Amino acid sequence: MTDIMNDWYGPDAATFGDRVAAARESAGMTQGQLARRMGVKKTTLIGWEQDLSEPRANKLSMLSGLLNVSMSWLLTGEGDDLSAPSEDTLGEDMAAIARELRSLREDLRQQAERAGRLEKTLRRLVATQESAE
Repeated sequence: MTDIMNDWYGPDAATFGDRVAAARESAGMTQGQLARRMGVKKTTLIGWEQDLSEPRANKLSMLSGLLNVSMSWLLTGEGDDLSAPSEDTLGEDMAAIARELRSLREDLRQQAERAGRLEKTLRRLVATQESAE
């Protein structure tokens, strides 16, 4: 099993919003409770958790303090602020699904990188052809 398969909250496995939601749940807060403590609307917090927007620096600092995680971990997933759920607590079926989802996410990341390389090659070939004409 690769490191990505074990890194639930790393940059290749989770988004900023995933980490906010996980830290909020770990802190035992609802979206409404955290939004009130942050002084923002619940829809604002939902936007952060759904990766539709990100908080400004002052709110990010407050968020990390309230959730007891570092700003760096919220932004990048790097560090040891929140441990991944134990596969023992997930149950066999859910653990298998979680492993498959992580594997699929890694496959998609690799395919996106491949598509980017092909697109770059195609653009270079088109530019070469146009300059030859």
